Amino acid sequence: MNRHINFIVLAMSIAACQNQKTINPAAEISLLPYPESKKGDVVDHYFSAEVPDPYRWLENDTADDTKAWVAEQNKVTEHYLEQIPFRDAIYRRLEKLWNYEKFSAPFKEGDYTYFYKNDGLQNQSVLYRQQGDDGEVEVFLDPNKFSEDGTTSMAGIAFSKDGSLVAYQLSEGGSDWRKVVVIRTDDKSIVGDTLVDIKFSGLAWRGNDGFYYSSYDKPKEGSALSGITDQHKLYFHRLGTPQEADQLIFDGPNAPRRYIGGYLTEDERFLVISAANTTSGAELYIQDLSKPGSPIVTVVDNFEKNHSVVDNDGSKLFIYTNLGAPNGKIVTVDANDPRPANWVDLIPETDNVLNPSTGGGKIFAHYLKDATSLVQQYSRDGNLERTIELPDVGSAGGFSAKTEDKTLYYSFTSYIYPPTIFKYDIASGNSELYKASGVDFDPTRYESKQVFYTSKDGTKVPMIITHKKGIALDGNNPTLLYGYGGFDISLTPSFSTSNIILLEQGGVYAVANLRGGGEYGEKWHLAGTKLNKQNVFDDFIAAAEYLIGEKYTSSAKLGIAGGSNGGLLVGATMTQRPELIKVAFPAVGVLDMLRYHKFTAGAGWAYDYGTADDSEEMFNYLYRYSPYHALKPDTAYPATMVTTADHDDRVVPAHSFKFAARLQEYHTGPNPVLIRIETKAGHGAGKPTAMVIAEQADKWAFLFQQTGTPFNEP
Repeated sequence: MNRHINFIVLAMSIAACQNQKTINPAAEISLLPYPESKKGDVVDHYFSAEVPDPYRWLENDTADDTKAWVAEQNKVTEHYLEQIPFRDAIYRRLEKLWNYEKFSAPFKEGDYTYFYKNDGLQNQSVLYRQQGDDGEVEVFLDPNKFSEDGTTSMAGIAFSKDGSLVAYQLSEGGSDWRKVVVIRTDDKSIVGDTLVDIKFSGLAWRGNDGFYYSSYDKPKEGSALSGITDQHKLYFHRLGTPQEADQLIFDGPNAPRRYIGGYLTEDERFLVISAANTTSGAELYIQDLSKPGSPIVTVVDNFEKNHSVVDNDGSKLFIYTNLGAPNGKIVTVDANDPRPANWVDLIPETDNVLNPSTGGGKIFAHYLKDATSLVQQYSRDGNLERTIELPDVGSAGGFSAKTEDKTLYYSFTSYIYPPTIFKYDIASGNSELYKASGVDFDPTRYESKQVFYTSKDGTKVPMIITHKKGIALDGNNPTLLYGYGGFDISLTPSFSTSNIILLEQGGVYAVANLRGGGEYGEKWHLAGTKLNKQNVFDDFIAAAEYLIGEKYTSSAKLGIAGGSNGGLLVGATMTQRPELIKVAFPAVGVLDMLRYHKFTAGAGWAYDYGTADDSEEMFNYLYRYSPYHALKPDTAYPATMVTTADHDDRVVPAHSFKFAARLQEYHTGPNPVLIRIETKAGHGAGKPTAMVIAEQADKWAFLFQQTGTPFNEP
């Protein structure tokens, strides 16, 4: 959506003081008539039920009538947003907050040390390098030059072991379909042709000969952004040869898999292949590349659990698994007979969820303890050497390095601890500050605490609540409740520059760690899947009720937000309990639960959701909570701003289009129900900074306007 800056004077009251002015919400904002959303006569038959789908035509993202509908919806949304008095002030404040240097942790490849840096408002971060610690810093790759508008991003990079070659992925307009370019690192000259049509892939070099990558056949009919992509394949690309000559390594029509990944152990002896049909559970295979003609050997031959090869010492494999250990453990086995029957526990399961990494000849066991980080360092023989002292309670990441490295870098953050990079000495266990954040934020003015509230069925669910110190618990604080609850994904504390807008206005930001996530391992995940999915929505609703009951906020001041599977969460919550909340932000959401598996790689989500084709029981369950189908005529729904993007080929925008069309048809009352459709953007990754700031400004402006919250402009 193009952002036009307009200064609206009507219905705006500004009280000035020496350093700050207060801008009140508009007393009244005009809303253009919603665009006409024509209705078709499509009816689907599921078992004994007939299900009308009058907005099926919006699934055709390339059709002229869909494009016209998108343009008209954006016109209505922009007209509404531009009347909010403090929209521009919020944009200016966000732009100022964002404008500081941001660094990644450095990493060594060959003779160079590389790191990413963003000067502040650059659309994409730039990759720099220098020789040693004192060499001259130079730009290595600048993604801002890939396209004029910053919508082409670098979406993955892999160096050959000696650092002389690098392959990097390009995403255009946020699409999951990627191109791959290979260059020599000494002079940045391009090697061979650009590879195209690569999706959901890592890049794994084998010497300097070439690399492994994964992809699907591009859909032959309809839109490449919405067509089904069902059979993943692992290829090897040899440098200097055309892509059509690439060798198929794994999969094909005789052994279809939806997700296939290939990676090498650090010594490049073993190719490791993971193959799955859903987002949880995978087969595991290895190939010994030190022996020419070596076959691909099966390690695990089913999809029941998750496994990965963490490292190796010669033929000794270190494997992460949750087989017989729902929270995860590390085992060892000889590659000559790697079946599970021969596995030996090295680091046993604990009460906390494990996510391991390696570096400097050590194993780093990163545990989740009530959704926060606990990191322990182990020797290769499984002896605990130390528990690493972290700066605070929060999230640590990056305990990874090459075997010969003596130091590594890790980041630490929380909801009130801006991302900070530390240098860690592996031998001594000492950490020292490497890069502090330059964001304009004073953590001492805020507090962030974890509470445990009770869900509908009596389950205790953790939630972290963040706000300015000293706020009154009188129910009048604007509040945003965020959640996800799916796919074994854990929401851990992380700092958000955007959230400063809410916190410095005296608002409350709350994140609930719902069932369906990975915070407490496999059991917690399964408790929010398939016929248990309602638990996730109940957990979220209970979080909202807790915030209201404890007087952090009230229904009139409460907004809820979530993206992707979290967009489903918001859609289900607002249709089941519309009176509970004032504002809803379903972002890039899975909103049609009867047809989600018919687009792109959506069938792979069936482990969490089930499909309407599985059984009549599963159909009825999905039909009952599917947000698109759960909308009811003549119902007052919360003020809603649906957000999606025209290049989202993971959760196709048709979900949001159909939901918004029916919501506008059924909704009654004064609350606006809008859809904000970004152009030349995808599911979220690689979105240019300017686009992110504009979207966040609109979100906060909409929340403050609907909750009657004045904006105090510093």
